[in-house]
Order: sequence, then structure tokens, then C-alpha cells
Amino acid sequence: MEATSKKSHDPVNECTNFTLLSNHLLSKLSYFLFLCSIILATFAQAFSLLQNYELIFHFLFLCFLLLSFLLTHFLSKLSPIYLVDFSCLKPPRCCRVPFSTFIENASLIESCFDSESIDYMQKVLYSSGQSEETCVPPSLLYIPPKTQNIESIKEAHMVLFPIMDDLFVKTNILPIDIDILILNCSGFCPSPSLTSIVVNKYCMRSDIKSYNVSGMGCSASVICIDLAHNLLRVHKNANVIVLSTEILSNGWYPGKERSKLHLNCSFRMGSAAILLSNKKEASKTAKYKLVRSLRTQRAFDDKAYFACRREEDSDGILGVTLNKDVVQAAGEILLSNISTLGSEILPVSEKFWYVVSMIKERFIKSEGIYVPDFKTVIQHFILPCPGRGVIRGVGKRLKLGERDMEAALMTLHRFGNQSSSSLWYELAYLEAKEKVQKGDNIWLLGIGSGFKCCSVFLKCNSPKLGESNKGPWSDCIHQYPISTFN
Repeated sequence: MEATSKKSHDPVNECTNFTLLSNHLLSKLSYFLFLCSIILATFAQAFSLLQNYELIFHFLFLCFLLLSFLLTHFLSKLSPIYLVDFSCLKPPRCCRVPFSTFIENASLIESCFDSESIDYMQKVLYSSGQSEETCVPPSLLYIPPKTQNIESIKEAHMVLFPIMDDLFVKTNILPIDIDILILNCSGFCPSPSLTSIVVNKYCMRSDIKSYNVSGMGCSASVICIDLAHNLLRVHKNANVIVLSTEILSNGWYPGKERSKLHLNCSFRMGSAAILLSNKKEASKTAKYKLVRSLRTQRAFDDKAYFACRREEDSDGILGVTLNKDVVQAAGEILLSNISTLGSEILPVSEKFWYVVSMIKERFIKSEGIYVPDFKTVIQHFILPCPGRGVIRGVGKRLKLGERDMEAALMTLHRFGNQSSSSLWYELAYLEAKEKVQKGDNIWLLGIGSGFKCCSVFLKCNSPKLGESNKGPWSDCIHQYPISTFN
């Protein structure tokens, strides 16, 4: 985490700190005044009753109470937060890697992979749910792949700058209008940071607050939305850009350990830029309103903690290990997250049957806990898509149909697993199909290593037509959904 500033003594930062302090004091003061007014009014009412004063005093008492309530309400009211727009990278055709090309290139690297490793990666590819259209950065198309630091920097430029440019054009704002910059990339943490690279490229303000988030896995993007949500609660009249990507150049595993080979086959090129704002004018143009965000994690549990981690193999080669506890850890953290979220958003009927099933499970050992029907309040589901099996597993747990899982399955097929940024390609798919209507509720669900889970709840504010003609799906949306995709 880093705060970018070009001056050691910046009056703008001091002003921001003063604003945060004043907002906090104002909130406390309004609550204190409300309590004092209630106490004084109660004493005045009691005194008037004892003294047998006329009805006018009782009327004034009620007016005073109403005024105190309204004053407290308006002083403590939080500004709505909007997701104005977002942009997703459309990887260039020159980066496409068909299965045959991937397997042939890997076979030519004899010093890294043996025949068993090649066979395993081929099996993973053909069962992953990806198509032949997915892309990797140019550095991984070399034989052997180029994994030096400079290649990762080049890849960062390639995936971050185009989406920033596109977002500025879409939203009609300038780099100097950005107050907070948040960027997530799990595996690549250069110095200067990736946020500093972006700040330097666009000559952003000296008082911009920048946050570089790493090691959060596929849940990182929604975690950054949650972070932006909290920051916009204290920074008034501000714009936030969230950048989500995964740099693949330094993540290539040139070893023979099966548990680490999976990521070579599944991770693909992608990135997304999201603009959030709490400014009043954003309500007129923003696509979505940010309603709720919720984070849960199980890092305290050793099974979940060690299910997915970056470590060296027996030959000292660094890679990401996925062990047999991954599915169980993901299921447990998902259950924890949806239980909390469901208690807040579900209708009374669904909560009732859930409580009844818990009582039956505890005392008479029934068939299991009732899974609430989230489709009663949510119209669209944006699911994590590390693989086809995971998508269907999450969908089964949430009692979702093929239509509800369509965006995730089609995104995996066309673009592969793009880590945290995949969620925004799913939302872009729904927009391109013009499925999102005004007032619709959308649930973004991210699950990542640790294990951790984060949910973001959006409400469509102002749908925009014609999204199928632009964005990452512009040249292929007419081909989807694939009816034989199974």
C-alpha cells in the first residue's frame, strides 16, 4: 500500500486529513446533539405536565423532537456510491495461443518438461472449458518463455494503459480528476510499484492516494471494490479508479511438479479498469449503484491457508501449488459468505426456511441445510471462473440454472481464466447481450487464495444500449451462447 506524493510537505494532504477529522467529529457531534435534545425535551415535557401548561407546549415538544430527528438524519446521511463505467482489455490476435501451439512449444522445452508433464498439461487444457481463442502475453510465446523482470514490466504497460485510455474516453474525465487509484496484481510486485507506473504515465496529481494490492488471488478485484467503497465513505466528492490484472510473464512454471503445472494451462491475458464515484453528478450517467460489499476469510484455518500457495518445488523452482483441499476450502468460505449476505438481502420467507432447516439439522439430523433461493432478489450472477468444474460447483451450491451460469461459462470459453478481472468480462457479456435492465440486482462473487471470499452487490442505475458494438465481445458476441457447450 502506498500513498503517492511528490512533496514532503503537501498542504492538500493536510487539508484531506483535516476533512476526514472534521467528518468524523461532525458525525459524533450530530449524535451527541440528538441525545441532548431528547433529554432536554423529555425534561421540558415532564415539567409542562407537572405545571399543567396548555396544549401549545406539547405541540412545541413534538416539533422539537421532529426537528432534532431530521437534523441528525441529514447530518449523518451517507452519499450514494456509483460505479460509473468500466473497461476491459481486448487482447490482440497476435497473442492467441491455440492448444496445439501451446503443447508444441512446451514439448520443445526439453530441459523443463518431460512427457508426463506434457500429457498432463494437454489433459488440463482440453478439459478446462477454454476455446482456441485465448491469449497469453508475447513473452510466453518464445521458446523458452521470457520471464525476466523487464518482460513483466512490458506486459504491465500492455494490459494497463489501453484500458485506462478507454475508460477516460468513455467517462469523459481526465487523469487529474482521479482522487484515489487502486491496483491489484497478485504475483508481480515491482519497485516502483504498478500504481506508480500508472501515476507516472498519466502525470496524475501529487495528492492522489494510491494502493497497490498483491497476493489476493482471484478475489482481488471485488476486494478492491470493497476497499474503494470504504474509502469513498470518508473521502467526499471523489473519483476512484480500480485496476485489476494478473501479470503472467513472471508466473510461468518451468518444472515437473503436477500441482504447479495447472496455472500454466489455465491463466490467460486480461485486465479491467473500473471508475467509482460519490459525486452528485455521477447519478445521472453511472451504470450501477454500489449497494453492499461483504468480505469473509478462512486464513485462520490451516487447510484453507495451505490449499493454494506460492512456493518452490524440490528443484528450487518457484510456482503456485494447488492441493486437494482447494475445493473444500472454496466451498466452506462460500457458505460463510452467502450465509451472512443472505441474512441481509433475502426475503423473510427464505430466511424462515433456512432457520427451520438449521433447527432440524441440529436436533433431528435432517437431509441437510436449506439453500436459500437468491434468485428471488438477484437477477444476474457474476461468478468466479477458474474452471468449468468450479463454475458448475458454485452454481449447484447456489441452485443456479444454465442461464444464470451462462456469463461465467462463456467468459471462460472465450477468454480463459483471467484471474480477478474475469468478473468484468462476465458483466460486459451481460451488457453486450442487453440482459441488464434498470433496477436489476447484480451479485459479483470473488473467491481467492487464503481462502477469502468477497461479494459486491450492484443495482443497475442507467443501462446503456449498443454495448455489443464495443468492448471485448464486439467481434464475437453473436456466436454466443454456444448451445453445445457442456
